[in-house]
Amino acid sequence: MNKLTAQYFKTYRADLGFTNQIDVKKFFSGKDITPTVDYNYIELLNTRLVEIIKKINSLVSIDINISTIDEFCTDNVEIVFNKLKDNNIIQKLTNQGRRPEQVYFSWMRGYIISNYFLKALSKIFEVNLGNISLIGGDDLVNIELFKRTPTADLEIILKDGNKLRIEVQSGFVGVNDIKQHKVLEAKKVFKTDGIASLAIHFDLFNGQVAFIKLNEIEDDSVNWITRQQMEGQTVFNIEQNYFSWKLTETPPLLNEIFSDRI
Repeated sequence: MNKLTAQYFKTYRADLGFTNQIDVKKFFSGKDITPTVDYNYIELLNTRLVEIIKKINSLVSIDINISTIDEFCTDNVEIVFNKLKDNNIIQKLTNQGRRPEQVYFSWMRGYIISNYFLKALSKIFEVNLGNISLIGGDDLVNIELFKRTPTADLEIILKDGNKLRIEVQSGFVGVNDIKQHKVLEAKKVFKTDGIASLAIHFDLFNGQVAFIKLNEIEDDSVNWITRQQMEGQTVFNIEQNYFSWKLTETPPLLNEIFSDRI
């Protein structure tokens, strides 16, 4: 039998019609085939997004309830969906092998929750909506910029003129944590720019909201854990004592949340 050599392997792959190993792997795994986006499925997901927001809107305090909820859903579901579709972004959404429709739904769900609670944030921080700026890294027309980054979602100019960065998170299954890279970014921003960062975590499974000062999280905190279901990612577990707002009640003011530290 002839000796099996690297040259033979290369020739064999060339005879199959491939000039590099990456293309061979994609061929055998089928990863070079891009699935067609099921827009009928997305239509159902969009309907569910509207249902989620309307259910939440029916439960929250009148202080933050949105009276024009149909208009809100049009602006934040229909218009955003059409923009993503028109710019061919949906079919390019991938994350750990999940279908584009599922990645789209997860992103949209977080996006809508963040926008829905802007009114609540203006109450908590006692500022006008004009003092709240969107600074997140997603671009609705450019797939290269449409990706999760450690950059906080919002920046607020407080009553005293200082800036505060806000990381808005949403939880839907009762598991509440903060990814490590978000904490590291918050500490970096505080060190270089002197701007503090606050995570506001909406646990919609249980109807509660937590407030965590990201740049004050200790490196050796016992709350750092590894989530096996997240491919071993290190996360900061949000314990119950961080939750201080029932979604069905009027949102607390900032000085009430951190009365012992402000």
